[in-house]
Amino acid sequence: MTEFGKSLTITETPIPGLLVAELPVHGDSRGWFKENWQREKMVAAGLPDFGPVQNNVSFNDGIGTTRGIHAEPWDKWVSVATGRIFGAWVDLREGPSFGTVFTTEIDPSRAIFVPRGVGNSYQTLEANTAYTYLVNDHWSADAAYSNLNLADETAAIAWPIPLADVEISAKDVAHPRLADITPVPPQKTLIIGANGQLGLALRELFGDAARYEYAARDSLDLADSAFASARRWRDYDTIINAAAYTAVDDAETPDGRATAWAANVIGVAALARIATEHCITLVHVSSDYVFDGTKTGAYTENDTPRPLGVYGQTKAAGDAIISTVPRHYIVRTSWVIGEGKNFVRTIAALADKGVSPHVVDDQVGRLSFTEEIAAGIRHLLDREAPFGTYNLTGSGDAISWAEIAKRIFALTGHDPARVSGVSTSEYFASASGPIAPRPKNSELDISKIRASGFQPTDMIDALIAYLH
Repeated sequence: MTEFGKSLTITETPIPGLLVAELPVHGDSRGWFKENWQREKMVAAGLPDFGPVQNNVSFNDGIGTTRGIHAEPWDKWVSVATGRIFGAWVDLREGPSFGTVFTTEIDPSRAIFVPRGVGNSYQTLEANTAYTYLVNDHWSADAAYSNLNLADETAAIAWPIPLADVEISAKDVAHPRLADITPVPPQKTLIIGANGQLGLALRELFGDAARYEYAARDSLDLADSAFASARRWRDYDTIINAAAYTAVDDAETPDGRATAWAANVIGVAALARIATEHCITLVHVSSDYVFDGTKTGAYTENDTPRPLGVYGQTKAAGDAIISTVPRHYIVRTSWVIGEGKNFVRTIAALADKGVSPHVVDDQVGRLSFTEEIAAGIRHLLDREAPFGTYNLTGSGDAISWAEIAKRIFALTGHDPARVSGVSTSEYFASASGPIAPRPKNSELDISKIRASGFQPTDMIDALIAYLH
């Protein structure tokens, strides 16, 4: 008999992510009522905000109907509208909990959240049982399933009614034993912009494991109208967007302006829709150019953007879009140094060639090495840090480009006095094309990411390591 008057409570099981919910059911002589799925209350109680898109009902008119064991590529919220079942779940996911079994009875006052890759099965204990389940992906014939035999000796499920005495489909009877099953792999992480400076650092950090997928612009373009259908997005739990249009001066031209908006705003909006629809964690890399550089002191994550040029405007617009994604990290950085052509390598080459350069001395900030940015991103994901915006640069005092150039000269065995400081306006005085306005102050406050447990390297120490 259904128990009335329970409080909404969520209980963990031996299978990670498999959660049992006790549901309040309100009844009287007329019958009963319950909220079978109430997002606000249930998420607050501890259930994942899993975004169901389809509701199914399986009606079973006899006692002993037995179905399963099916591990599907989506999350499920299983409950009973009428009747009662004995439920059995087996973890078929790759990892240390593979093969773990959990069983319990479910009636209208109890439900269970079944994460992707956990095998689900049940046996009806009452006639006219209506078994209901919500899933967060639409059924597809192309979806990959993993199935386990109901009589598997390793799982050794203690079915209340012996399997020899119940009705089972021929397909379920033929499922393989646990020893013959390939564990369900975890959802994947997609790194977009994989051939850029940060993309290469992310590839070096995450490696070639099957769960990491790398996409360069020639294989996945955010601005392409076909982007939304380019992947089976439910196969991913994380996307790291390391792609952007970063040619700040070219962005001031008519063609560059269009390209910058297409990549940094329109493409980002498509990515945000994908992440929101499929409950994907989205990591997006932002820039100091969203600020105008007039603030005294370091910019915090809460400062209002005031971009000066087209590039900064598109990055600020992209950030605003990303902030609407429920599961997002905006990683804001500055003065990025990684593989390929960059300021540090250019200055070091000039030093070696005997050139005495003029370098801007009225813009201050900190270098951000791609290896450090990649490590910070991984930290936020591994720690499951609160979603939101995090500034991430090297640590130490903010200094000018000219001072950094002098440090590079000294560290490579050259006389730093050969570097002459000039103002931004003097430096670009002879430029033939459009020049984007630069923020004079690019210092970002990194106390928030430090509070999360990540300690950025002193940028001069990182510069020394980079040069050597």
